[in-house]
Amino acid sequence: MAAAMDWLPWSLLLLSLMCDTGAFYVPGVAPINFHQNDPVEIKAVKLTSSLTQRLMEYYSLPFCQPSKITYKAENLGEVLRGDRIVNTPFQVLMNSEKKCEVLCSQSNKPVTLTVEQSRLVAERISEDYYVHLIADNLPVATRLELYSNRDGDDKKKEKDVQFEHGYRLGFTDVNKIYLHNHLSFILYYHREDLEEDQEHTYRVVRFEVIPQSIRLEDLKTDEKSSCTLPEGTNSSPQEIDPTKENQLYFTYSVHWEESDIKWASRWDTYLTMSDVQIHWFSIINSVVVVFFLSGILSMIIIRTLRKDIANYNKEDDIEDTMEESGWKLVHGDVFRPPQYPMILSSLLGSGIQLFCMILIVIFVAMLGMLSPSSRGALMTTACFLFMFMGYVCMSGVPGLAQTACTAANRSPWCGSLPFPHRVFGGFSAGRLYRTLKGHRWKKGAFCTATLYPGVVFGICFILNCFIWGKHSSGAVPFPTMVALLCMWFGISLPLVYLGYYFGFRKQPYDNPVRTNQIPRQIPEQRWYMNRFVGILMAGILPFGAMFIELFFIFSAIWENQFYYLFGFLFLVFIILVVSCSQISIVMVYFQLCAEDYRWWWRNFLVSGGSAFYVLVYAIFYFVNKLDIVEFIPSLLYFGYTALMVLSFWLLTGTIGFYAAYMFVRKIYAAVKID
Repeated sequence: MAAAMDWLPWSLLLLSLMCDTGAFYVPGVAPINFHQNDPVEIKAVKLTSSLTQRLMEYYSLPFCQPSKITYKAENLGEVLRGDRIVNTPFQVLMNSEKKCEVLCSQSNKPVTLTVEQSRLVAERISEDYYVHLIADNLPVATRLELYSNRDGDDKKKEKDVQFEHGYRLGFTDVNKIYLHNHLSFILYYHREDLEEDQEHTYRVVRFEVIPQSIRLEDLKTDEKSSCTLPEGTNSSPQEIDPTKENQLYFTYSVHWEESDIKWASRWDTYLTMSDVQIHWFSIINSVVVVFFLSGILSMIIIRTLRKDIANYNKEDDIEDTMEESGWKLVHGDVFRPPQYPMILSSLLGSGIQLFCMILIVIFVAMLGMLSPSSRGALMTTACFLFMFMGYVCMSGVPGLAQTACTAANRSPWCGSLPFPHRVFGGFSAGRLYRTLKGHRWKKGAFCTATLYPGVVFGICFILNCFIWGKHSSGAVPFPTMVALLCMWFGISLPLVYLGYYFGFRKQPYDNPVRTNQIPRQIPEQRWYMNRFVGILMAGILPFGAMFIELFFIFSAIWENQFYYLFGFLFLVFIILVVSCSQISIVMVYFQLCAEDYRWWWRNFLVSGGSAFYVLVYAIFYFVNKLDIVEFIPSLLYFGYTALMVLSFWLLTGTIGFYAAYMFVRKIYAAVKID
């Protein structure tokens, strides 16, 4: 249990840090102060649906438009997320009520939807689309009041308030389709404390909406674009008949309420999770799994391995001891270079890039420095970090790591991040390639820079073609694709070449034993030493340490939810690294005891066995949690899932490989070899 006790104090420290982590803003991000009757702009972001997984622009539907449509300049992350932020005709003034206002009304005439427009709106409503708006960069939310007590007495019922991101475009009832054509905006402001002589300033701290469907005949309008809502429940909803033209009014109302919530805490409403206890259960479950692995590993090392080393180092009865155990018998072949060393080193180099990128992103996000108020910051940071992780060699080019981090994060905290020394991407791949007796370093560098990124880009490009065909805002524009290619070949590729060059020039890893010229014959292996059986055995425990957190990540990706519990995620990531390393050491020990020295590729594949369970869980999630029935959404789901599984396999395989490599070098350095 000693291995587990070493990192237990760090886990407790992370838990305390995690509990205190909230949605705060990076210093330098200033709030917007409003005065009485100052305009508060309402912008539209996109339309989303968990059924189709197809993002649409706001004005892809016949909503009322302002006199001039202006799109916001977006960063890389926003473009990749499918955000298309645009202005809307809603006129909202700070702390100014509006009972009912008509949009795009000309001479008090209703809006007429053509048959084609009606069919499109009806189709989007039947596909369960949500509309996403923002005010002062706060997303709109729909309040849901759930009653936790089901007793007959209504007075004893307790309301559980939750929030749904965006609002439903409409609803269906008895095969009829109804549109939410009236929006009741409820905005909350926090009044700032000022001196008596100064004018009061306000800050927006919450943005809610109550969507309603009101029939044309039940709305009374006047020439000033004002309207009167029907009282009580006397009105009927606005039906959309897809077979004919439909007339309706688009209306809205504005209500302001004062709130005690301060501006720095205004995102807490959106990020509050009602099932934090499940996360704690996940953490406890993961800790138990790692303790279990640590116990097994300690037993193997303390009892078996030390006994083996002691027996091997005896000068007497060497022949008898050689027959007792098998791992010393392969000392002349254990460091024999595997097949395809260039591909192996390239995959491991990409795995190192992924590992460092994920570690830094999760750590920075845990500190609250990638707030959801900075739209697209998380994805932008991840893209830039992966490119700059191609080469970070502190002794080769001083300051390059700091420059890369600063460019990606734009944060003064970047200088204090724990950059490893000579480990990233190209450098590690180049040095490993030379250790494996490789000679064509230029080809190896090109393979490292293009193999994994090329697969990712190819799959994304094919999926993007299908999204283009559906006119979705989730399709990456062609100029952005060209910009990504330029960043890949103009930044990432040269950095990988540079890192690979310095890594290849570096002395190879010093193996403790020499390799024989003639390879040893491998005895017939038992059934449980089969590679696929090893993947199943090695993957189940690391996956069990993280599968609960995986559910919330999938929900955030495929059901348009916020995920911001990066403190939990960081701790789960550390547990995943420890469990993958330990199970990899156990598997390579059993393999060497079976006198099978071909551990390089096998260990890399087996260590990534948890990716197989991620794939199985993704299929389970698709069948049981999502209602996707169309071909294109299914293709998108499984296409992006394949990328996730591939990346996760590279990540866990790299972690396990280097842990096993260090273990093998350690045990063979501890025995006397003639």
